Amino acid sequence: MAHSDPIADYLTRIRNAVKAGHRHVEIPASNMKKALSSILLSKKLINDFTVVENSKQGIIKINLRYNNNLSVIRGLRKISLPGIRQYRGHDDLPRVQNGLGIAIISTSKGLMTDKQARAEKVGGEVVCYVW
Repeated sequence: MAHSDPIADYLTRIRNAVKAGHRHVEIPASNMKKALSSILLSKKLINDFTVVENSKQGIIKINLRYNNNLSVIRGLRKISLPGIRQYRGHDDLPRVQNGLGIAIISTSKGLMTDKQARAEKVGGEVVCYVW
């Protein structure tokens, strides 16, 4: 099935799996989704992920992280939409939940968190918020 916004589909699948209390979620793979998954792993929002290349597109299997049966991921929100792109400079990057969450930014140096983008003084497209 073709999706007009694969990143929104990625976030929705994770959000639905968290609400249903699932421990794992499978998502069709792409390089952008692999980069998003590696950021979530580095911030310890997920336990781990693996990429299975058995089909023509591949599948990302994400193991969600829970503490005392409560998900570590409290919320996900897509910011930049296909019709309304949101670009910010490094001095105007958003802070999510007063610094407790992360904003994922697509820069010329690849995907990175808002804190990394501020440190490297690069701006870009605000992809999503995770808290």
